[in-house]
Amino acid sequence: KLFSLSQESGRAAAKYFVNSNPKLFTKDFAEPHIPCLMPESVALRLEEVSQEALEERISLRKVSAAVEMYDQLLQSTAVSMETTHKLLDLICLYCDRDPVQEGTPQTEDRENNNAERIFNLLPERDARCYSALIRGMVKHGAYAKAFNLYEDLLNNRLSDVHVFNALISAVPDVRKKNNERWDLELLNQMNEQKVRPNLLTFNSVLKALRQCSFLAKTFSPQILNEMKALGIPSLATYEHILTVFFYKSSSGPSNMAILQDVLMELEGTSFTCQDPNDCLDNKDLELGYKVHSLVEVGENWRLLGDSYQQALYGRFFNLLCLMEHIDVVLKWYSRIVPSGMKNLLQALDTDSRLDLLPTIWKIKSLGHDNKVDLVEELLCLMARDEHSAEQVQESFAACALDVKSVFGERPKKEWSTSSLSHISILLLRANKLQKADMLQLFKDKNRVPVELVQLSAAFSLPTTPELAKRTLAEFELND
Repeated sequence: KLFSLSQESGRAAAKYFVNSNPKLFTKDFAEPHIPCLMPESVALRLEEVSQEALEERISLRKVSAAVEMYDQLLQSTAVSMETTHKLLDLICLYCDRDPVQEGTPQTEDRENNNAERIFNLLPERDARCYSALIRGMVKHGAYAKAFNLYEDLLNNRLSDVHVFNALISAVPDVRKKNNERWDLELLNQMNEQKVRPNLLTFNSVLKALRQCSFLAKTFSPQILNEMKALGIPSLATYEHILTVFFYKSSSGPSNMAILQDVLMELEGTSFTCQDPNDCLDNKDLELGYKVHSLVEVGENWRLLGDSYQQALYGRFFNLLCLMEHIDVVLKWYSRIVPSGMKNLLQALDTDSRLDLLPTIWKIKSLGHDNKVDLVEELLCLMARDEHSAEQVQESFAACALDVKSVFGERPKKEWSTSSLSHISILLLRANKLQKADMLQLFKDKNRVPVELVQLSAAFSLPTTPELAKRTLAEFELND
């Protein structure tokens, strides 16, 4: 997870730097040309008042500049309806503001914004104009305004499928009672106007049903059957179905049957959709393998989403650690690079394969050496029992020295007394007596080395009296 987040953060930072300083990246050395490595063209080239200049500002998503150019054009000539459509789409998408950097909170719809002003100036308004405004209002939370504008649209019988999709998704925010939310008025109006529903229509209905409590379980299977008859279910469709039946307040064997049916339906299917949020907390190994097999079909792995959502998929490895044989766990470990390192350590302990701990520690690039609790768990497991095999003791000692070296390079890392003692034990068992002299490190880290003296005595080291004397002299001890 940490590695994936670092990669994504690095890409975003590089892209931001390139686009913020385009003059520094004017030479293209790549053969063939790789567009994503070059700065995005954001400078305006057309300054004269013209429809071409307006379209340039629209394509570069310069909302304020596009509106200004549109107003100047209207003073001398008419703007084509196609360009007006593009302008309304742009304004409604960004809520009448220039696009901001990712991470900035989404703005709310404003009264009498430029989209509404331009819309009211139009001598003729077609379905596309209404669609842009209504979808923009829904996107930015102005649900009541969207339904009011829809009434005007309904009188002119200009609705299209995109308008209905947006309004259906907004129903749960406008109507508070479940029976009102499931009112089929919008769907009946679609039928009356002979507007053909599409995939997003069905998914919008299912998404609205998720907030209709008991009604959802009754009607969602019917909608799914209708979609299957049309051959249009998508991954998001099944995500909505799973959410309905695996809601927090409802769990049980009957719901597990739904999950089984969904996985059987999806087996071997390659998807091209988005919205992959069907992640469940369920300890069923067979189902876990089935879900993973979906990821391996075609390019379904692209649907795992961003780094945070991919971290949720790491639960598959946690499930393996709990329920699979350790050899199988290690096989999967080498394939999917787990985030559940602690679960892996516990799995090794359960199967008495602690000899593999040094191998696990070597994968430090994932950032696990930054996690003090994991490092302490690792040292504790290695130091807990003495192993007869000399090779194991040597590898444990080498691992302990590496841990000591890594922490030595990071002064802010806090050593615990137990961790220092565990390192001493591992070094003494491997007969590395000189390297096991940890007294100065105990002193530097303000840790009392009583356990170190006890260890020295347990191993009958000749330096035990001197070590005890120094401990009494240099440290404050209580009873």
